[in-house]
Amino acid sequence: MKIDNRHALAAATLAAFSGNLMAAADAELNPIVVTATRQATRVSDLMADVTVIDREEIEQAGQTTIEQLLARQPGIQYTANGGPGTNSGIFIRGASSKQSIVLIDGQRFGSATTGEATWSRIPLSQVERIEILRGPASSLYGADAIGGVIQIFTRKGSGEPRLNASTGYGTYHTSDSSVGISGGNELVSFSLQGGYYETDGVSAIHNKKSSSFNPDRDGYRNSSFSGSLAVRPASGHEIGATVLATDGTSRYDSTPKARDFKSEQDVAAYSIYSRNKLLASWTSTVRLGRSTDDLTTRRNGVTTGEFRTVQDQLVWQNDVKLPLGTALFAAEYLKQAVSGTTNYTRDERSVRSLLAGWTAGLDNHQLQLNLRRDDNSQFGGRTTGAATYGYQFTPAWRGHLSYGTAFRAPTFNELYFPDTGFGGGNPNLKPEKAKNAEAGVTWETSGHRLSAVYFHNKVEDLINSWPPQNVNKATLKGTSLSYAGRSGPWSGGVSVDLQRTRDDDTGNRLARRAERQMFSHLSRSFGDWTLGGEWQWVGHRYDDAANRVRLGGYGLVNLFAEYRVDKDWVLFARGNNIFDKYYETVNNYGVLGANAFFGIRYAPK
Repeated sequence: MKIDNRHALAAATLAAFSGNLMAAADAELNPIVVTATRQATRVSDLMADVTVIDREEIEQAGQTTIEQLLARQPGIQYTANGGPGTNSGIFIRGASSKQSIVLIDGQRFGSATTGEATWSRIPLSQVERIEILRGPASSLYGADAIGGVIQIFTRKGSGEPRLNASTGYGTYHTSDSSVGISGGNELVSFSLQGGYYETDGVSAIHNKKSSSFNPDRDGYRNSSFSGSLAVRPASGHEIGATVLATDGTSRYDSTPKARDFKSEQDVAAYSIYSRNKLLASWTSTVRLGRSTDDLTTRRNGVTTGEFRTVQDQLVWQNDVKLPLGTALFAAEYLKQAVSGTTNYTRDERSVRSLLAGWTAGLDNHQLQLNLRRDDNSQFGGRTTGAATYGYQFTPAWRGHLSYGTAFRAPTFNELYFPDTGFGGGNPNLKPEKAKNAEAGVTWETSGHRLSAVYFHNKVEDLINSWPPQNVNKATLKGTSLSYAGRSGPWSGGVSVDLQRTRDDDTGNRLARRAERQMFSHLSRSFGDWTLGGEWQWVGHRYDDAANRVRLGGYGLVNLFAEYRVDKDWVLFARGNNIFDKYYETVNNYGVLGANAFFGIRYAPK
């Protein structure tokens, strides 16, 4: 099928959904989000390109990984070096994995040596919801937010104390179980959750001609825990704590070959906070947190490398209601430290930041302004800003225009990794910098949301692969179209991404980015039954910067079903890649073929 035909089919699907699905519950399509402005705001009042993944969608994901779930959202693609538990990356609007920020309950998360988040260690069983902000957000969150921000919220408690549990089993000897207790009232709320996941997986290297190929299956196991506690001693005052900790082991193929090559990786994010309404118009929030990323690699039982990242973060945010709009004033301190078997010339850095923002609405006009200054102990100061204007044309139609700047700080590997014969880090690297302009229009009515966003992101001083230098420039531009709606027992949606990500000097496409992709889903409830399906199509990509190694496009079909036994018990099943399509997101690395997962969930309402 030619690409043009695929576009026509995607457009027809979009029109069909828009015309056939009518009226539904607004709360599910118009949730309150925090990430886009750092203040609680309804999606319908935002002038940003935002998606929220709620607990219902997470539960329908079955054994799907968090990376695969994210890749079904507009503007996002992913790569994985093998099956579940292996190294993976998330691209937002064509930006690399290093060019986006990951937060867990407001705390920065990831490795400061690689500059990437460890997605494979985040289990969906511990996640309440995910907020995705597409577009540069350094004026809100600082370094690395060139492509956007993904914030993960762990599970919280409300209502009468009650247990929840889930267990299931599937192909590749995959098992996934979790159990927890949560509850809350006006004075206190809490949640405690634990989980365990294990799978035999597939061989990480699929190509038999590769020097690293080993036909054994490279399995993965992960245990996890999350908890939250919030106490409200008086109206307008809350003190709380959150924690997420996981412990996982992944097996790989290696060069030279090893009988048993594995990585043991523990990650955690925890914080305490105090939110206080000091005046009727002034709310102050102080949050102190830490995230850790500990990686140990072993070959036949012998340790070959250790890498540890610790990120300490202190944030004081003030939200002030003004006669017109709401102001934001905040100060942040971030300290990043690395250690292990690699001797870095410098092993820590600190960032001190001040930021201010203002959002306001007047009649049909909306405005958001943000300004931030980051002073980094390694390379000095950077100032970023953003301005967005929105206009409500009718009760259903609104549009926005925005312009923003962003930057990415070099990683410790890029700056200080020792020379092992192939070149070392470059301490003279400058931060990458970006300038983004975008325009969007949204149609929203009861139970339906249709949007179109065009973006143009110019990135300069790009750091090439190795040895690192600021030599590249790139242009990331494209259009995202998306629709989501509910009508009685029906629920569905479709998104289409058309993007062009090019190296300005060579004209080559950036590695592992498809220029076209589409995802659609449709489900229907029949009394106690819910049945649904998904179709994901991703165009071809190139595995290398020179565009010599082509990765073919692929289409995946997934099916899922739920049966509510009674008000508390649900049986569920999911089939991913049901037509057993073979594809690669990274050259030579294997992926799961057709797979199924069946389980039971106890979740009192």
